[in-house]
Amino acid sequence: MDLSNARWRKPTRSGTSGGDCVEVADNLPGTVAVRDSKDQEGPALTFALGAWKAFLGFTKQH
Repeated sequence: MDLSNARWRKPTRSGTSGGDCVEVADNLPGTVAVRDSKDQEGPALTFALGAWKAFLGFTKQH
């Protein structure tokens, strides 16, 4: 998948201490991409928008 137009951001709960963080790009049509903020040139995981929303819903319950 071409992620060259992805706008990456750190989730608000990641903090600013420079620890273990992820970055999320949710500006892609129907897709959400996730990567390690310490390895920005490394691989990214991509999720269908529905799967990402289900994941977020699950994490908010636990």
